[in-house]
Amino acid sequence: MTDDRYSNDVLADGWREAGRRVVPQQEAVRDLVVEEVATGFCGAVIRVEKKVVTLEDRFGKLRLFPLGAGFLLDGEPVVLVAPRASAPAGRGRTASGSLAVADAPARVARASRIFVEGRHDAELVEKVWGADLRIEGVVVEYIEGVDNLAELLAEFKPGPTRRVGVLVDHLVPGSKESRIAEAVARGPHGRHVLVVGHPYVDVWQSVKPARLNLTAWPQIPRSIEWKHGICQALGWPHEDQADIARAWQRILGQVRTYADLEPALLGRVEQLIDFVTVD
Repeated sequence: MTDDRYSNDVLADGWREAGRRVVPQQEAVRDLVVEEVATGFCGAVIRVEKKVVTLEDRFGKLRLFPLGAGFLLDGEPVVLVAPRASAPAGRGRTASGSLAVADAPARVARASRIFVEGRHDAELVEKVWGADLRIEGVVVEYIEGVDNLAELLAEFKPGPTRRVGVLVDHLVPGSKESRIAEAVARGPHGRHVLVVGHPYVDVWQSVKPARLNLTAWPQIPRSIEWKHGICQALGWPHEDQADIARAWQRILGQVRTYADLEPALLGRVEQLIDFVTVD
């Protein structure tokens, strides 16, 4: 018997892949640690959006990369792909812990509103309670601080079917915020307005520090603007407002459900939703 060196058909199916190493696919699940080959950047998966993965290294630096080839997992090449959505086992829950209502259309907005002090407050409320608010038809508006609350209420004209719930930062005895809340309660719209708040200097503090690998939020002297002081204490850029905005997105990105927030905020938001949805 002789060896037929020409027995294989080079045009047969699969001839291009013969002997070629197949790089396995890897779902980019949260906290998976990978290295991007071209830059050498090594970090944990924070999120995947629109075919882009965000990695965070051990210094807290964030980088965005397109999904696909060019990553190493434990030193071995992988192709990063978006995680597959798992089928819910039974009825799911919203980020606020409420039972999810599948395919529920958004309700026509009520006349009643929830006011919050700033954009960050509104974004946090939307992320955790957004599904509930759409079903209830509640709009959240941010008012750029509480100093002009009385003026805004006079313009809004609250009433029995046009209630206003207000979420205030740093609502503690003796604070400016507490004096404003008391004045509103005594004012002409007091019956139809509910002002509640949390004890934190800023809504950032309502995110549990453990979500940022902290044991506690840093203490910032009153002589330093609080958000800039927080970023400085944590070693984050803080030169301008763009740095502050990126810092907030970094914090907000760590919030997945109500369990990532302090109870002092949770109860107040639930209280406001109940107040403005009473028929």
